[in-house]
Amino acid sequence: MLTIKQLKVEAGGKQILKGVDLAVKPGELHVLMGPNGSGKSTLVQTIMGHPGYSLTSGTIELNGQDITSLAPEKRAKMGLFLAFQYPVTVAGVPLQSFLRTAWNSLNPESRVGPLMFRKQLGQPLGQLGLNEDFLARSVNEGFSGGEKKRAEILQLLALQPKIALIDEADSGLDIDSVRAVGEAIQSVKGQMAIVLVTHYQRILQFVEPDFVHVMVGGKIVRSGSTELVEELETYGYHRYVTA
Repeated sequence: MLTIKQLKVEAGGKQILKGVDLAVKPGELHVLMGPNGSGKSTLVQTIMGHPGYSLTSGTIELNGQDITSLAPEKRAKMGLFLAFQYPVTVAGVPLQSFLRTAWNSLNPESRVGPLMFRKQLGQPLGQLGLNEDFLARSVNEGFSGGEKKRAEILQLLALQPKIALIDEADSGLDIDSVRAVGEAIQSVKGQMAIVLVTHYQRILQFVEPDFVHVMVGGKIVRSGSTELVEELETYGYHRYVTA
């Protein structure tokens, strides 16, 4: 479904990705781990088409189509979704209106009104431990760190993309929020392909990845199963950084 070949990316005159290869099949859950500055966030934002990153070589294919020159909104309409590490505030726009506009844009033949869409959100809200009043608040305005991350995963559950790129959904969360977010991600495993960026093992108590990849210095230096996570928790990234 998603195929990345020899991806090299620059930002601010500095090369960040130095030849990344990754293949994600439908329904698979891939976890990206690595030290700060290794290129994990750059990779998922480049896949989504962030204009701040310059792709110097390589390709990104979605279902066999090269999307490296497509605008982010076109990639979104093809089924890509990015949950941000640092979600932005959209003052004055209620979360429900924001989500319904996105849903109707992605599903023009099955547009829904406010009441029906509120019903659609009932199950995802309960899954994340949120009440309906949350939907009336402006997008991320005055949200705690945990609320911002839950709002990102609420968008994921509501929009049901084909491929979800999740950038550090667990950063800054307490254990209850990590559980809620992790279990929500696990609940859609198999329904969509997922690439999850994380630093820590704790969210993987609730998420079962098919593959774990270690990124260091702008490259994927090792891939494996969940046993690789346990090894990283024991020994850290030192052996890869110094290799």
